[in-house]
Amino acid sequence: MGTLLQTSEATGSPLPATGPPRFIVIARTPIARFIPANSKTATFTPVRPSVQDAKTGKFLFDIPLPPGVESSWQVLAAAPDNRTFVLSGWTGPESPTRFFRIHLDEKGRPGEPALIPGFDTDGLTPGYVMALSPDGTRLAVSATIIGGGVNVSVVELGTGHRREWSTRQPDMVSGLAWAPNGHDLALASSRGGLRILDISRPGSELLGATRLVKAPEGFWPLGSVAYAPDGKSLVYAVESAIERIPVDGEGAPQVLARLERPATASLTVVFSLDGTGRNLLYVEGWRSFRLDLSSGRVTSLPILVGEHQGKGGSLRAAW
Repeated sequence: MGTLLQTSEATGSPLPATGPPRFIVIARTPIARFIPANSKTATFTPVRPSVQDAKTGKFLFDIPLPPGVESSWQVLAAAPDNRTFVLSGWTGPESPTRFFRIHLDEKGRPGEPALIPGFDTDGLTPGYVMALSPDGTRLAVSATIIGGGVNVSVVELGTGHRREWSTRQPDMVSGLAWAPNGHDLALASSRGGLRILDISRPGSELLGATRLVKAPEGFWPLGSVAYAPDGKSLVYAVESAIERIPVDGEGAPQVLARLERPATASLTVVFSLDGTGRNLLYVEGWRSFRLDLSSGRVTSLPILVGEHQGKGGSLRAAW
């Protein structure tokens, strides 16, 4: 993987949000088929990520994959500008996952994918999440450690250099989010609660480098987390509710919305908050849902992809 960073890198200005998002990027896993049905070996059909129109759901473009990446994978992250994205790619069974960056032009057309040098996962760990820094130059990735524990890495996209924090306490990070200042990372986990990591602090022990914002309360299945654009509060999902809490942990959480979800939905909500802090995007099945946090209004669009329409699983979306 990359060289360990001993100090935090300088941060640039956040990429500006220019209004409501115009594009949605969709990622999903390869299509697995077992032929015959009782076979223990799957045949995989590669798929590519795609770009949709955020207002109509219309399919716009497939996103090209970089050399060595055989198919899309379902984890992705977006910068505030609705143009800059990092996606993950599947390189084959029992092989590392690679990460690459793409930029959309004003029509949503993706440019050439830029593979992040020297950085991958050691196989598909039981779960990982990632977040792209506000200036689009660094990627935060969290993954479970085989044998127990959690690892968080901050990677420089141009060089692959990284800094890491880890703990052997059993847990899984369900959400990561960068603060607008580019130095703080919010972490959400059902056992650890909501925490903030200052990446400029020395040391590599994860829990010791974080401060607690909100402790977990019993069975507390957390989903995604995001900073409000002013950096003063966190928006997060707990079960089917979207809540907000000040980053200093003072005061009771505010419930912004309670989502109506099917009985077959997962326990937690994976969402993407746009750069304005007003529009929240999540996926159920083959539909995307847009929640206006100001009004509580939810609108839904079908997810339309260019190839193998309606096939493949574990869809994720970001804007």
